[in-house]
Amino acid sequence: MDEKSSQNGAADAYSDEYLKQILMDVNVIALVGASPRPHRDSYRVMQVLLEHGYTVIPVNPREAGNQILGQRCYADLASIEPAVDMVDIFRSSEAAFGVTEEAIAIGAKVVWMQLEIINHQAAALAAAAGIKVVMNRCPKIELENPYWTGRVD
Repeated sequence: MDEKSSQNGAADAYSDEYLKQILMDVNVIALVGASPRPHRDSYRVMQVLLEHGYTVIPVNPREAGNQILGQRCYADLASIEPAVDMVDIFRSSEAAFGVTEEAIAIGAKVVWMQLEIINHQAAALAAAAGIKVVMNRCPKIELENPYWTGRVD
């Protein structure tokens, strides 16, 4: 199944090459739903993304202005100053549509919905705007896959 049909069918049927290309192409990732708590998945994923050399910008209105893993947290995507390549969504499937609308508004190139986050309407909206979409996957797990050989600077 190709990526376009996976957006309308199986929510996790993406080729290794598609995922690898996304992870090679992006540099700045806004992580929506970031948590300052080390036991939370969003914290651990952010930590791994930072270790792999990505610029990760946490987004959480309750933590805006604070630091998460040494990175300034923002209230929303529109408040972020540098251009964002990818929006990584750690919110509910229902919330993913609104976050996708924000991602389109800031010119993101990729919308990535974490494990168990599936919103076909959001995926269709993003695809119609020319944005690559991943649902029900985790970039931390993808970075641990055998196909991953590291980013080329």
